[in-house]
Amino acid sequence: MAVMLHPLPACVEDVSVPKQFTYPFCYEPHPHCVAAADEVRRYVGQHEEWKEELQRGKMFGVLIVKKRDGMGFFAAFSGTLDGKTQHEYFVPPVFDLMAPGCYFQEEETAISDINRRIALLESTLQVSPLRKKMDEELAAYREFMQQSKAKRDALRRSISSDEMGENEQILVRESQHQKAEYKRIKQDWERRVYEDETSLRAKQEEIARLKKERQERSQQLQQWLFRQFTFLNARGEEKSLLDLFSPAIPPSGAGECCAPRLLQAAYKEGLQPLCMAEFWVGASPTNEVRLDGHYYPACRSKCLPILRHMLEGLDVEPNPLLANQEELLSQLHIIYNNKELAVVSKPSGMLSVPGKDGLPNVQDAIKSAIPSAEGPLIVHRLDMDTSGLMLVALTDEKYHELQDLFLHRRIHKVYHALLEREMPVGQEGEVDLPLRPDIDDRPRQMVDKVHGKPALTRYRVIENRDGHAFVELSPITGRTHQLRVHCAHPLGLNNPIIGDRLYGMPDKRLMLHAYAITIEGQTFTDTMNYVL
Repeated sequence: MAVMLHPLPACVEDVSVPKQFTYPFCYEPHPHCVAAADEVRRYVGQHEEWKEELQRGKMFGVLIVKKRDGMGFFAAFSGTLDGKTQHEYFVPPVFDLMAPGCYFQEEETAISDINRRIALLESTLQVSPLRKKMDEELAAYREFMQQSKAKRDALRRSISSDEMGENEQILVRESQHQKAEYKRIKQDWERRVYEDETSLRAKQEEIARLKKERQERSQQLQQWLFRQFTFLNARGEEKSLLDLFSPAIPPSGAGECCAPRLLQAAYKEGLQPLCMAEFWVGASPTNEVRLDGHYYPACRSKCLPILRHMLEGLDVEPNPLLANQEELLSQLHIIYNNKELAVVSKPSGMLSVPGKDGLPNVQDAIKSAIPSAEGPLIVHRLDMDTSGLMLVALTDEKYHELQDLFLHRRIHKVYHALLEREMPVGQEGEVDLPLRPDIDDRPRQMVDKVHGKPALTRYRVIENRDGHAFVELSPITGRTHQLRVHCAHPLGLNNPIIGDRLYGMPDKRLMLHAYAITIEGQTFTDTMNYVL
């Protein structure tokens, strides 16, 4: 199938070309991408046969490329659409698992056949009916032995040791005989059952053999598949999934997202990528927060190793999260310090604890500002994008004391947030949605009523400002991204916080501020980094 390159809409003809390619893990979509995404949404909306699937939600992507006579864009969808990996409007997959005659399909069919054979054999497994008779006879004989033992014990209690004499030897021999008889009866039954279950054992052995074959074929197929997914970069270099994730095993679905598909198409066509964006169409999934029309960064667990390779040779924007880090240090303020406890105001964009990138963070900054501080220091954290108050222990004893206060919920926090849409002023209530990490797309969190940890947030709408709800949020529990998910999720407030690049729309910053914290009757408020 030929790769379709679409013309850019006329509305962005005069918009300047981006100077650098999109940093795919944190970005604001370029106007060219927004216009192209609108074209894709119009196109998919014309296909009635896709309507039901799109209502359930799907990720799409666009890539703006430079061509000889101007610019154009490629479009992609993640995974499959209408049960197919290819449609004429979209770029093809990096490797087509569903191509007719594909070895993958043949092996999948063979493995499915093995599964059916295992299921059929397991449905016919039946133990010998002699087992029930054996259990009944052995149980009856054990009961007889217990009754005999009780009689012997009663006899020993009823007569003196002098009177026992030869009777003791008789009683001992009786006990030994019964034990030996029980052993003989049990062995005889086990032999009869063993002979009667010859067919059962043959089926069990066949099931074990089939399961081993299934495991071996599945592993071989997985390795074969990983070798088929090969990715180009701007230098023309090619690497497979095995190369990119080694020594780890690539996660399921790696290489099937929009971004790798789009870049692969551009490189194969010899076109220069200019900018890219991925966006959601349809309803949000039950567990994740994906809102219709919102743009999302590429997932890290599946795409980071792939895109790190595919972007080599391109002039890529720097990670915006790493910008102005030194300036952030000047915005970190210590608003209280009694030599045991410090209360600090953290700016948006600063980490709470050291990360792998060696960026400025609250913990290192406090160690530098207060050299006498000892112990773990950081008792609780704020997201990198969240501003506001943090408690910092300056002694080991205070650290454990604060841990205990948090554990028993004797420290109370109040956040202020500005949401994307208006809400009725005065509305208040609770959001109770259990959360767990999205293991395929960290650090995102997802709602999981089976495996998630309890998460409870109280909220109150204070006022509306220029079309946005200004709300007060009080977390009763302290889960990662709790307030962000509870605001954005359709079962929560269904109203993302402005600037939430993970669960809403990117903006200049996340409009979430830890405004007040109360500890042992003392309340601290933060206006130092307050921008709401």
